[in-house]
Amino acid sequence: MLKVFNCRVKYTNRPGDSEKFLAVSNHMGFVDILMLASCFPVVFVTSNEMKETPFLGLLTEMAGCMYVERRSRTKILEEMKSIGAVLKRGYRVVLYPEATSTNGEKVLPFKKTLIMAAAYAGVPIQPIVINFRKINDEEFSLKWRDHVCWYGDIPFVTAMWKSLTLKSVDAEVEFLEKIFCTTEDDRGLIADKAHALISAKFVPVKGAPQEDSAAIEFETEST
Repeated sequence: MLKVFNCRVKYTNRPGDSEKFLAVSNHMGFVDILMLASCFPVVFVTSNEMKETPFLGLLTEMAGCMYVERRSRTKILEEMKSIGAVLKRGYRVVLYPEATSTNGEKVLPFKKTLIMAAAYAGVPIQPIVINFRKINDEEFSLKWRDHVCWYGDIPFVTAMWKSLTLKSVDAEVEFLEKIFCTTEDDRGLIADKAHALISAKFVPVKGAPQEDSAAIEFETEST
């Protein structure tokens, strides 16, 4: 599929085949899903909303995704334990803690609870940063953003078509320092550490509005 999208990927610090972990990554659309899936067999965590979406729901079921209910947090502890159970069975799981895909301007604050599935499974958290380096041999800029980022109200068909018209996509998947945690650790601090590692290596789309120089406050939502 990466060849279909003319996507060339550089993998940095790629872990060994025997290493097990919960992968957390920034997320800009379906192209970066393919990049992660090309590294090694993984189980992706997505939302029930995606499962209910025509065509895409079928694709995610065929891919063996796990589903969580992001519209209600009443079952979040059960969902965390379910992810932990899959990790204990030896699978690598990919979680997008931003809980949505973004426009490439920044890494959004991370949701906290599901990240702790790693602690319950006794495996580390593997932060991963995904960067688009060049599109059609030009810098990743606002000119090309909507050709590789699928976000907001952009229809899937529109995003797919724009991606297919590209002559080349150069991207990088970088594996960062692992985070080891226990069930007693503060989930907010663990989420913030993962967010900080990924944000430090993330390169925003060129031409994006500049962040306020004041420190970014992390989300205080309990989940």
